Amino acid sequence: MRLNSKPHVLVLGGNFAGLTTARFIRERCKDDVQITLIDRKPYLIFIPNIPIEVFSNHDPAETLHMPIVRVLEKDNTRFIQGEVKEIDIKGNRVAYTPTERPGAAAESIGYDYLVVALGARLAYDKIEGFGKYGHTLSDSYYGNKLRTYLFGGGYKGGPIAIGSARFHQGIKGKPNWLPVAEAACEGPPLEIALSLASWLEEHRLGGAKKITLFTPAKVIAEDAGEAIVTKFLEIAGKMGFGYKNNTQDIKLVTEEGIQFTNGESLEAELKIILPNWEPHPFMKGIPIVDEAGFVITDQLMRNPDYPNVLAVGDSAAVTVPKLGALGHTEAEVAAKQIAKDFGRIGAEEADKPFRPAVFCIGDMGHAKGFYIHSDTWYGGKLSVFKMGHTFYAMKLAFKEMYYRTGGKIPSWGIPLSELVADTLV
Repeated sequence: MRLNSKPHVLVLGGNFAGLTTARFIRERCKDDVQITLIDRKPYLIFIPNIPIEVFSNHDPAETLHMPIVRVLEKDNTRFIQGEVKEIDIKGNRVAYTPTERPGAAAESIGYDYLVVALGARLAYDKIEGFGKYGHTLSDSYYGNKLRTYLFGGGYKGGPIAIGSARFHQGIKGKPNWLPVAEAACEGPPLEIALSLASWLEEHRLGGAKKITLFTPAKVIAEDAGEAIVTKFLEIAGKMGFGYKNNTQDIKLVTEEGIQFTNGESLEAELKIILPNWEPHPFMKGIPIVDEAGFVITDQLMRNPDYPNVLAVGDSAAVTVPKLGALGHTEAEVAAKQIAKDFGRIGAEEADKPFRPAVFCIGDMGHAKGFYIHSDTWYGGKLSVFKMGHTFYAMKLAFKEMYYRTGGKIPSWGIPLSELVADTLV
């Protein structure tokens, strides 16, 4: 039952893509719609900056959890703390269970427009041995587990392996311009490797020579484009990093190292792993998804069969790699589509399609950062790769801007950052 007579926009997910989309919809549609956002937690995790906090011995739960309830209230957006259990596409309803305390009864809510921004399920549980022997930096829990290991005396100075499990991308509905990726996102392994090498140097435990990067693909970070990858591997080789490609997938993580499905293995005391990105189980088999469970959309972020259903961020099949900057761009496109339906903007402005480009700013320790901006993987000609102190400062500044704006980066914010970074020497 509706709270009022206005059309209801239901946003599923409150991290980068979901929160940003909800805020852009309110900005574009004003009071023409009621908006509800559902997430299982009342805060956003600022995932890109977890390595910086961990290697500085800071608790990311203290510094990188941004409360979202007050932000949404200011936008007159209702927040439900709940876990989505089922999407009834034909009935325009979503079933969920409140998560504030265990034992809550199942409920459901209807919608006129649905924005799926649930992210993905990080399948660490599918990697045998990871729970006992693996580490990662994808959330506060795992960040603190690694922080305790490094600063609490767990690490004894042995070899380190950093890399990805195989990503299983759906093919149904895939546009011809979108390549098939073998790893979900390999900016994080590069960032972790570079910044951890600096940490090792600072703590007199060695440096890059102790670290081996691995990838299931022919080349690591393939989405950055051939020119950038070639340059990075040249730099990494001179720094002393080891490198292993074509591992296919992770078979087993042990105390001694990692075994791969191609029959090879790596000796490692510390194993830092990025897993397969999977859709949530309830997504699989519903009418809007591909065979993996990611939501099929066009470049206006609408499902072709159910145009009142949109998807942004990691939930969307066209978001490859699973990169936050792509979700931000998609959020703007989706919000404009809904605003167009209510006559707030014209088709000329609203129907500018999603044009993917890899945009990544990573920490590399010693207050330096690297910058990647490329669309060559998608058939374009843009290819920028730079390193320096300025990019580290930009990474910190983006987090501050995101917090200050409550997730509503001005429409000129990302393009301006890209322009500035592209032209810096």
